Amino acid sequence: MIINHSKRILCVLIALLLVSLACAFLAPAAPTPVPTPTVPPATNTPPPTPTKTVRPTSTSRPTATPDVLATEIYDNLFLQVQKFKDEGIIPSTSGNYIELDDFREEFAQIGWLQYWYFDFELEHFVFNSDVKWSTAMETSDTSGCGIVFGVQEGGTYNDYYGVVLDKSRIYFTITKSKYYYELGKTRGTGRLDFGNPAEAEFTLLVFDNRAFVYVDDEFIGEYTLSKDRDVRGKFGFGIISGTNRDYGTRCEILNPRIWELNP
Repeated sequence: MIINHSKRILCVLIALLLVSLACAFLAPAAPTPVPTPTVPPATNTPPPTPTKTVRPTSTSRPTATPDVLATEIYDNLFLQVQKFKDEGIIPSTSGNYIELDDFREEFAQIGWLQYWYFDFELEHFVFNSDVKWSTAMETSDTSGCGIVFGVQEGGTYNDYYGVVLDKSRIYFTITKSKYYYELGKTRGTGRLDFGNPAEAEFTLLVFDNRAFVYVDDEFIGEYTLSKDRDVRGKFGFGIISGTNRDYGTRCEILNPRIWELNP
């Protein structure tokens, strides 16, 4: 009887251990790291890390009129808006000028996207800034900084678009219903050629479910946005780290300005 009782106890302990291991395997998976440029776009995989920190430090200015064209930065942005109108990409230059504080952050978790966003929403807009970025070591992994837009807050994950300047390409992604995808180009090369560190002027136009990327006044690519979700959402800045070492990836977004286009 003592031997049989011990066997029953042993069986119970083994059963409890198996249940415990099963529960461990059923635990939620960690967010999938951003794939390297050699990996095709993921399908039905969890999105990159959706960490969020609201940075409500923006200053809105009234609709453009000749008497408020006061600074070189404002003039440069408005000239770009006028050019897009002349090219027929947008129907009008009517809109509001939004001035943002400079952004400086660093992030060291290889292959993951970290982003911060404001408490205002945009739908149609032109964004322009000077961008500087560097990585603590040479790497073939995607590594750079840029912006997020169309951020729609959810539970565990947010939906958003991300546009990041890497040394060799534009990394344009969408997270949707807890899944992550890389958007293909409608036209353009999508390619860049920078060293480490790097700096460039970055312009993004979003209008009528299309996005146009310009780097140093050169057209880089047009991207078609999803038509089954609202583009309108919150705007912010993002970093993809190319290494875990030291500071990881450092990002500076200087003189960030937005022209919010009237529909």
